[in-house]
Amino acid sequence: MDLDAIRTGQLRNLTGADLEDADLAGVDLTGYILVGATLTGANLRGATLTRAQWVGAIAVGARLQGADLRGNGWGANLMQADLTGADLRGANLRGAMLMGATLCHATAAGAFLGGAGLTGANLMGADLRGADLRGTNLTNANLCGANLSRAELQGAILNGANLEEANLTEANLSGAVLVGANCLCAAFEGAILAGVDLTQANLLGTVFDRPEGRSR
Repeated sequence: MDLDAIRTGQLRNLTGADLEDADLAGVDLTGYILVGATLTGANLRGATLTRAQWVGAIAVGARLQGADLRGNGWGANLMQADLTGADLRGANLRGAMLMGATLCHATAAGAFLGGAGLTGANLMGADLRGADLRGTNLTNANLCGANLSRAELQGAILNGANLEEANLTEANLSGAVLVGANCLCAAFEGAILAGVDLTQANLLGTVFDRPEGRSR
């Protein structure tokens, strides 16, 4: 694959391309088509990927620290993409489409995911500490064992989500909706729960109280 042609914008349709371990750090890939592409281990640190099409792409272990995947209205389209173990620390995914995507054990601490679509996404064991998930749609998402401590989840939709053994200590869930969510043995110690809807949620073994609370 001609990486220079990609970097200069001469080659923008990368459907099914093999970009394993490719170094595209800091490259402007706005609107590029990466449908079904293989980006396993690729270096995309600080890259601009707004409105890029990633449907079904395989980006296992990809490095996307500080990458920009946002957009006006909808951001990058990563539906059904495999981002298992990817590093998304500090990445901007506001408004990105991640429905049905796999982000198992991904590192997304401090990432910006406000307004993103994560319906049915698999985030098992993901590190989302301090992530901005305000208004994010996580309906039926799998967050089993995920670390969401100090995450911002105001107004997030988590209907039917699996939060079994998830860590939500000191998270802000003001106005979040968790109707029918599985919160088995989840930790909500010190979390802000003003206006949270837990109708029909499974709260067996869930821990809420912590004497010192949380100050913000």
